Amino acid sequence: MRKRALFATAMTAVFCSLPPGSVTAETIHQERSKYRDITVTEVGNRRCLLFNVHRGDRNQTCILVNDKQRLVFDYTRMSFAGLLLNDRPKRILVVGLGGGSIPLTFSELFPDAQIDVVEIDEAVLSVAKKFFFFEETENMKVLVEDGRPFIKRAGIRREKYDYIVLDAFSGDYIPEHMLTREFLDEVRNIMQPESVLVANTFSTSRLYDHESVTYQRAFGEFFNFKLPTTGNRIIITQLEPLPPRNQLVAKAQAFADRLEKYGIPILSYPSRLSTRVDWNMSRRQLTDQYAPANLLRGN
Repeated sequence: MRKRALFATAMTAVFCSLPPGSVTAETIHQERSKYRDITVTEVGNRRCLLFNVHRGDRNQTCILVNDKQRLVFDYTRMSFAGLLLNDRPKRILVVGLGGGSIPLTFSELFPDAQIDVVEIDEAVLSVAKKFFFFEETENMKVLVEDGRPFIKRAGIRREKYDYIVLDAFSGDYIPEHMLTREFLDEVRNIMQPESVLVANTFSTSRLYDHESVTYQRAFGEFFNFKLPTTGNRIIITQLEPLPPRNQLVAKAQAFADRLEKYGIPILSYPSRLSTRVDWNMSRRQLTDQYAPANLLRGN
């Protein structure tokens, strides 16, 4: 009885995540990992990964099985806006695997780059390989562990990354220890002046102000990248001063052809990268002692 109820709730959540007029998706895989409920659904050529469906979470990753290179979600495409700051990364770190779309795209764009993917949930890696065509390569490896201690140890070893993507949050849960000033200082330790940090996070709720203040105090000025078609926002920053807009436009023009098959509209991105302060700067920064991110996210 419980399984039937869970399935019905899952189907309702999936249906709500699809465009109007879409056919209800079929569940092709379900499991409970150590950390979450994992569901894979399919409707037509669209296959999606969902976490904690019974709590109303939306799709984490979707692919088109007949066009696997094309990125489905705005926030996934937006994660590549960091190429406007660093377009030749040799060492890439992605925290949070999902279905693997982001690291797979990096692997195709930069086949000689070393790519480390950190994913805390071994079941997510298994599902990505089985249902989302993800494969590790000689240059792209997945490490099953918590992203924060991985980054802390990398800093102690004085390792550096050119491009860092933080994509460990979902609509259901935020790993609070990866949204604090101390954590961002640890991220700084694995960056060089020209390295770029790209963080996928949220554009609504009371968390927005606290998170923005925290990033501002850790990095100073950052690009705030938002689109009206998504509730996500992408924070893009680096240790050296941010480049002028004409430089962003030039890099977008140089990269446009290479990114076209992935559906990344890079030419439209420079005008969307804003440094305007649109948050309450009096809010308290998030720290290891003050990290109520999930409580703030719910408001």
